[in-house]
Amino acid sequence: MNKGDLVNKIAEDANLTKAQATEALNSVLNAVSDTLKDGNKVTLIGFGTFSISARAARAGRNPKTGESITIAAKNIVKFKAGKELSDSVQ
Repeated sequence: MNKGDLVNKIAEDANLTKAQATEALNSVLNAVSDTLKDGNKVTLIGFGTFSISARAARAGRNPKTGESITIAAKNIVKFKAGKELSDSVQ
């Protein structure tokens, strides 16, 4: 399912226009993104938790040349599925 499919599903289930569903979805995604940028986590009870984790700089290797390189440190987004979501896909 891509974003367009999700917008269509939201519009159908909530009896909204596609424009309203797109606006609602974008609002939710922006809220999640902004919260993570601030260093906080987002917990949706039953669905899961989005959080930020710091990944330290590390040594790597260029697969083409075999040359050693340093991979920069960065923040990554993690998602841990909630119990209800996990149970629903089994």
